[in-house]
This record gives sequence, structure tokens and C-alpha cells, in this order.
Amino acid sequence: MRDAAEPPPKALELLSHILAAEHLWLARLRASSATVPVWPAFDPAGCARLAEETHAGYRAYLEALRAEDLAGEVPYTNSAGASFRSTRADILLHVALHGSYHRGQMALLLRQAGAVPQPTDYIAYVRGAPAATRQS
Repeated sequence: MRDAAEPPPKALELLSHILAAEHLWLARLRASSATVPVWPAFDPAGCARLAEETHAGYRAYLEALRAEDLAGEVPYTNSAGASFRSTRADILLHVALHGSYHRGQMALLLRQAGAVPQPTDYIAYVRGAPAATRQS
């Protein structure tokens, strides 16, 4: 079994990307500038720092958000230079779905490397217990 402190490089790349994308979308929601690229090369400690910073940022943003603000549009320019406008609700849903997609990829990479990944099912997260497996 692989040491949990040494994730497969591709899994670490995906985690770095998830966190950077969440950071980028929060910056767009706040009408500010992102401070990391979309595909950074973080080590596990760098991921932990950005995760903590971004979590705190989303908490503050969401606590101040009113229900009627969700329909408001946010203008932004994507990484290819194209301009768009999306509702806050669509952006927040995208952030959740984007992370879910890549967490599934990471779980597969970790299993292929002989590690046991954390549960990625939302319901398992909500109830604070791992999802059922083929062995349980």
C-alpha cells in the first residue's frame, strides 16, 4: 500500500487544480483577482493552505449572501480570454460539480496506487460516515 503522504502525482495535480479553480471562482464572485493559476503545482502542504484559505473565503462570502443575490450575474473572463456572465447560483453549482468530478478521478488514481481514498459521496460526507462498499 502506498504511503498516504505521497499521493500519485496525477492525483496531487488534480487536487491542486480543484483548489485553484475554487479559489478562482471565489475571486470572480468577489470581483477580485485570483492569486494562483488554474493548474498550479502544489505539494500537499500548499494544497492544505489554499484549501483552508478558500474555505474561509467561501464561508464569509456565503454568510453575507442573500437568497435574492443568487440570481445576480457575475461578469468574468475565462482563462482563454473569453468574456461571460453567469449567475451566482450557476457558479456555485459549477464549483461543487467540478470538484466532485475531479475527486472521483482522484479516488480512482489512489485505488490504482493501492491506497484507500476518502469517501467522495456527498451523502457519506453529510452523515459523517463512509458510504457502503462491496466489502461491507
